[in-house]
Amino acid sequence: MGPAATDSFAVATFNVNGIRAARRRGFDNWLGTRAADVVALQELRCPASEVGTFPGYSAAVDVGSVAGRNGVAVLTREPAAAVRTWVSHPPKARGLAEFATHGRYIEVDLADRPVTVACLYLPKGGLPAHRQRPGSMREQPDGGAKYERKQRFLAAFAREVDRNRRAALRAGREFLLVGDINIAHTQHDVTNWRAARSMDGFLPEDREWFSSILGTRRLVDVVRQVHGEQPGPLTWWSWAGQSFAKDVGWRVDHQLATPGLARRATDVDVDKEPVPEERLSDHAPLVVTYGPHVDGHVR
Repeated sequence: MGPAATDSFAVATFNVNGIRAARRRGFDNWLGTRAADVVALQELRCPASEVGTFPGYSAAVDVGSVAGRNGVAVLTREPAAAVRTWVSHPPKARGLAEFATHGRYIEVDLADRPVTVACLYLPKGGLPAHRQRPGSMREQPDGGAKYERKQRFLAAFAREVDRNRRAALRAGREFLLVGDINIAHTQHDVTNWRAARSMDGFLPEDREWFSSILGTRRLVDVVRQVHGEQPGPLTWWSWAGQSFAKDVGWRVDHQLATPGLARRATDVDVDKEPVPEERLSDHAPLVVTYGPHVDGHVR
């Protein structure tokens, strides 16, 4: 590793809700102005031929096989030392095979510092069958199919991410999981948390799963660590109504780091646009700055 490995660096994660649409709205200006060292993107929602290039960055991309859906990428200043997708490196955890070609996970080893960055777009679920009430839902009742799909993914991914975290540490690298996890963990992560308790993404089982992958020896929620036990910062607001203007939203975009890297987190920013007309997506970029690598040891 060169001298840059000890420098501070900024990591952004951003669900763009369609990279072509986001670019029409000004994504490239944000990218150039923010100038993060690593930028993880979710929901590219286009063929590989239409992702385009990102000046100043090398892009590792998996658009997936579902036309117009999903798609993840990690942009780095230097080409990644290694890139792993679930196509090139099929997941080992039983239960993830049905998702392997969907463009939901990509992992890169940074070339300029001992860190592995994993980008995740976790499936949005739905309500379990017993909570579905025809006429009171935005979507048609599905008998709990989307809920069951998400729960299958959660159960399998918990095993997979633990395996990947351990593999990174064995290789002398910190591990950082970023992306749209489609779960708000605590009451500080939802504006109207009492009402949200019966909603997908804030169900008790969603929050329990989130707690299960965290720990002082596993992964640390660096945003909550830096921001403290207080409301926010929010990262998603509905397109509808006055949610954005009134700052009524959720924190479903996350950065979860191994303890050694988490200790280096110094600043958290959400690049929320000043007015609804300037929104790039229904999400806003979440940016965390990590301080210098001090002791030379990965824990």
